[in-house]
Amino acid sequence: MIKRTIYFGNPARLSLKDNQLNIDIKNDANESITKRIPVEDIGIIVIDHPQITITSGIIQALQSNNVSIITCDERHLPQSLLLPLDGHSIQQERYEAQLQATEPLKKQLWAQTIIQKIKNQHTVLSKYSAQADYLIPYYKNVKSGDSENCEAAAASHYWKTIFASHTLDFKRERYGEAPNNFLNYGYSILRGTMARSIVSAGLLPTLGIFHRNRYNAFCLADDLMEPYRPYVDDMVYVMIKEFGLVNELQKEHKAVLLKIPAIDVLIDGEKSPLMLATQRTAVSLVKCFLGEQRKLVYPEI
Repeated sequence: MIKRTIYFGNPARLSLKDNQLNIDIKNDANESITKRIPVEDIGIIVIDHPQITITSGIIQALQSNNVSIITCDERHLPQSLLLPLDGHSIQQERYEAQLQATEPLKKQLWAQTIIQKIKNQHTVLSKYSAQADYLIPYYKNVKSGDSENCEAAAASHYWKTIFASHTLDFKRERYGEAPNNFLNYGYSILRGTMARSIVSAGLLPTLGIFHRNRYNAFCLADDLMEPYRPYVDDMVYVMIKEFGLVNELQKEHKAVLLKIPAIDVLIDGEKSPLMLATQRTAVSLVKCFLGEQRKLVYPEI
């Protein structure tokens, strides 16, 4: 079953009652309204208002059901991600396999990741530019560990090309001009979805196969989400065409990006909602760590 992504952008009190998320809010007439959603139906919650209170009881229930809780900063961009520590019945065994993974194995897995990322970038770019084929040599020449940094070379061409019809001299920067804000928000939802799948598969989201950062608790999520990023890029391109370039995301923009976990992707020859696809990717990584297979399962645009 596809889990729901729920966004809270107004004052509310979130609590637990009868194993349901109890939502107390005020309507336009300042009247109290209560809504309920079964905890088991929820996959991701986004909290985007400073006057939202949440009880420890509902946090515990959400974490027990492996719900990602994302909180936003004053710019309304996702800032933090809360996940359960206990996500799988045999996670100790899987932690050991993850910790014992050899460097050659991790380099091979990273090369697979980058190849599929650039392939997906090529497919997206081919929809909007005649210069997409410049990316082909990059994904055909990725070596173990991407030692020649094909990812960065491909990204340089990709980013200066994909939004060229919307804005001149676009630079992909965390705090840059629009559409960076669209991309940041979409990637944060994608990151929460992938991190949830990693924990569910019994892996440590902090220990990446490539990304290493002492201040990053989600290095593995950042690794495995790479081939999924072009789905967000494609969605953002369509959004800009519809809404134009805006420097502050509104509710209608966020409503579109919050659908990311439910969009259809093609993975292993089958259509699947992205949220389920990330689970298949995470489980395939477990099998690689355990020596049961040698190839990661990623979506293909």
